[in-house]
Amino acid sequence: MRVLVAGAGIAGLAAARGLLAAGHEVTVLEQAEGLRLGGGAITLWSNGTAILKDIGADPDGLGQRLTTLSVRTAGGRPVMEIDLAALEARLGSESRVVPRGTLITRLAGGLPDGTLHFGARIAEVQAGGDGVRVRTQAGRDYSGDLLVGADGVRSRVRELVLGDGPAAWTGAAIWQGLTPAPFDLGPATTLMLGRQGDFGYMGAGDGLVQWFFDVPWSPGTPPEDKPLEMLRRRFGGWAEPVTRILDSLRDDDPELFPHTRHKVPRRWGEGRCVLLGDAAHSMPPVMAHGANQALEDVAALVDCLAAAPDPAAVVDAYSSRRRRRAARASAVATRALAVSGPRTLGQSGPLLRMTTGTLPKGLATRGYGSLLRSLSGRI
Repeated sequence: MRVLVAGAGIAGLAAARGLLAAGHEVTVLEQAEGLRLGGGAITLWSNGTAILKDIGADPDGLGQRLTTLSVRTAGGRPVMEIDLAALEARLGSESRVVPRGTLITRLAGGLPDGTLHFGARIAEVQAGGDGVRVRTQAGRDYSGDLLVGADGVRSRVRELVLGDGPAAWTGAAIWQGLTPAPFDLGPATTLMLGRQGDFGYMGAGDGLVQWFFDVPWSPGTPPEDKPLEMLRRRFGGWAEPVTRILDSLRDDDPELFPHTRHKVPRRWGEGRCVLLGDAAHSMPPVMAHGANQALEDVAALVDCLAAAPDPAAVVDAYSSRRRRRAARASAVATRALAVSGPRTLGQSGPLLRMTTGTLPKGLATRGYGSLLRSLSGRI
């Protein structure tokens, strides 16, 4: 089958790898003039790393393997600890933090010459019984049997196929960066919760730390001229290593990424066009399920094409297989976020201290493993 993939991000490149491995002909159309290697690091849970191995993009040796997920109060008191090494043994694949650019390079490196077409911003899509045709803004035409829209939160394919707009703002944003680590982070990822927002940090390999701060934000929020000063005011009273990491940053290190969320559609496409990744289910980055769900999409789409090789029959099977799990992941990410309003009361020091030490590590680990399994068709 001839497949056109819109977007050369993690979702689009993984789709290309998976489809090529299944014997399809693939052309990737990317609107940028080259691979976009910026951004922070990606957390891959056991389902994500397993799928990458399945499509021939084993992340072993990339970034930092994780053995522990720790949740603490703003004052540094432990709330919960999850044994990711135990989950690795149980689920058959590790958890890992990988710089986005490193993962993009690994995925693109396995594609045949001529697969990637840059400067190909989609303008029109026409789908019929005999195939799908795409015209770019530059006036170039591409044809295939199936179009996969993996072109992100502002998906042109979703707009043209489903007729709706980009993902909506959630009322929060993440300030994040990937910078030299001021100390040895080890194989752990840590999340700290407080009334001022969330703060997380983890090693990303090669002496780098991925850090983030979740804060209230809306389209009407005035731009921050000095975001680092704002973060120091907002989080400066938190326990270490918050101040230590903030002190290691430069003024231009924090990057703002507003949280978005798509309503997960009942049908993930129409006719010979399907959606994948953020184009189908953009969700807040809380708990880091977005990229992993995109990889779940890839695995499901490849399987559905193998079972129903007629492209027109794929949309229903693929939508049915993925809709419930993606909607659950989106709901988990949205409900876990509390950076303003009454829900932040649950992140106050006194209430969080009441939970300190009350959840055994084994129980927390089993619970998180059950959550990952509920969101995955792979593990």
